[in-house]
Amino acid sequence: MTFSEPTTSAPWAPPAGDMNATYTQRRWCALAVLGLVQFMILMDITVVNVALPSIQHALGFTATGLAWVVNGYTLTAGGLLLLGGRLSDLFSRRRQFFIGVVVFAAASLTAGLAHSATLLVAARFVQGAGEALASPAALSLITLLFTDRAERTKALTIWGALAGLGGTIGVVLSGVITDELSWRWIFFINLPIAVLALVLLPRVVPADPPRSGARSALGRLDLPGASLATSGLVAVVYGLLAVGTHAWGDVHVLLPIAAGLLLLTGFVAVEARAEHPLAPLAFFRNRTRVTSNLAQVLFGGSFTAMYFLLTLYMQNVQNYSPLRAGLAYVPLGFALVSGVGVTNALLGRLGAKIMTASGFVVAAGGLLLLSGIGPHTGYLAHILPGMLVFGAGAGISFPALQNAALDGADELDAGLASGVYSTFQQIGSSLGLAVLVTLATTHLRHAIHTTPSTPARPPPSPPPTPTPSPSPSPSPLRSSPPAQRP
Repeated sequence: MTFSEPTTSAPWAPPAGDMNATYTQRRWCALAVLGLVQFMILMDITVVNVALPSIQHALGFTATGLAWVVNGYTLTAGGLLLLGGRLSDLFSRRRQFFIGVVVFAAASLTAGLAHSATLLVAARFVQGAGEALASPAALSLITLLFTDRAERTKALTIWGALAGLGGTIGVVLSGVITDELSWRWIFFINLPIAVLALVLLPRVVPADPPRSGARSALGRLDLPGASLATSGLVAVVYGLLAVGTHAWGDVHVLLPIAAGLLLLTGFVAVEARAEHPLAPLAFFRNRTRVTSNLAQVLFGGSFTAMYFLLTLYMQNVQNYSPLRAGLAYVPLGFALVSGVGVTNALLGRLGAKIMTASGFVVAAGGLLLLSGIGPHTGYLAHILPGMLVFGAGAGISFPALQNAALDGADELDAGLASGVYSTFQQIGSSLGLAVLVTLATTHLRHAIHTTPSTPARPPPSPPPTPTPSPSPSPSPLRSSPPAQRP
């Protein structure tokens, strides 16, 4: 059944007497409001990436500590998204979306006013909780509003395009705001977007059908599973980031990783025995869902780490100003949106499997090109080609992965499917960032320690006057600001 067929038997069908055209228009307006919030969330992520060097200098973050500005958000979102998806299936999706947006906006205000590293990271944790409520509710609403396969594909493609546009606008806004105002305004800009979405929400998004037994539904929430998943992820990532300052065999590394793995094992055990599990193991019998979600872990990790490290490279190694670094990402955003358009045209004919694999191959080629950059490489010859190829591959992959992850989702498990997809996305981002930042920091420290302080061969004759030794190349993860800004 599609929504163009009015009936009173389906809770998400248009009310009796509504015109089909009017209800269809309302659905697309609802998509616009839901997409606006997703736009805000994605914009917030990229805005933060470009402003990281300024935040690092202003609040005194270390290199590994700075990663918590990103990971504090993604870990909380990743750990609680399953709970958010389950909540949306049991209670009101529209109300949960409203609450999530309010929490996200309040945390954004707190982050903008933060005067210590601890308070900023804490606000980022709360922002992650806001997304954990809003994102699965929004995605499940889209799944239920667009039941026809072709319409759902089109809606999710638009959703992906808005995300790419949010990322592109975010990096440009970040450069302008950080240069002209202050990094604090990168969080304040979320407030007018959130207010606009909250005002429009009740006008265009249909209310959930009445649900009985709210108290009994509370008893079906798997709170132990949610706490085990969140704490386990935080512990593992904390241990991985500790490698930046401690050896692999140090207790500061091994203890949190071991504790995190133990907590995650407990999460699996709880899900296998719980009467109302957060993520029923039977849900993962669908091979299409499992494959797409596992692929999202790898892709989300590479995407987030690329943004994080490339931003620090451009500003701390190449001495780009925040504005110039933001403008440098504009071609990547356009390439991403173009890739989404390719998927929109070909997904129905080629299927999600071929489109996802093709997008991954293209994105891997872009990362390979970016791996060749160094202290003296240029933007046009080295950075831009990798950005364009990676952006196109990401745009091709995103809509295909979303469609595959929501395969077979219906009224009973739309929120669960959305929550699982978003959870794997955030887990990939957190683990990818932790692992790759750790590798980068370790490699940098090793390179500095193994660089000879004197020339391998003495010069044939001593210079007439002492010459100061050259300064080491600036570190992409240093905590001091660049000496010059173009």
